Amino acid sequence: MEAVNVSQPPSGDGCADCLVAGGWWVHLRRCAACGHIGCCDTSPMQHGTKHFQETGHPVIQSYEPGEDWFWDFRTDEALDGPELAPPHHHPVDQPVPGPAGAVPVDWRSQLN
Repeated sequence: MEAVNVSQPPSGDGCADCLVAGGWWVHLRRCAACGHIGCCDTSPMQHGTKHFQETGHPVIQSYEPGEDWFWDFRTDEALDGPELAPPHHHPVDQPVPGPAGAVPVDWRSQLN
């Protein structure tokens, strides 16, 4: 599959950009090319999509426990993909939304 590197591990347990900026996320997405973990389009900062726009890496996979779907930004369609390098999701004890301590009380009103 084009734009997928099955040996690249994820960049961490949470959205790399939110962690730097002190932000928070709803769900996490993993770039299938470089392993960058970004937040979903429901999250305030939408770093998963921004990563695609900045790098051209078009394929992401959900980084949520129990989910293994892929998405192609070029076609706006779900697709099947290969098993990527572990881990396959954020830690199961990590809260959603996350990270712990950074999610505002009124988080629902801030969703995109």
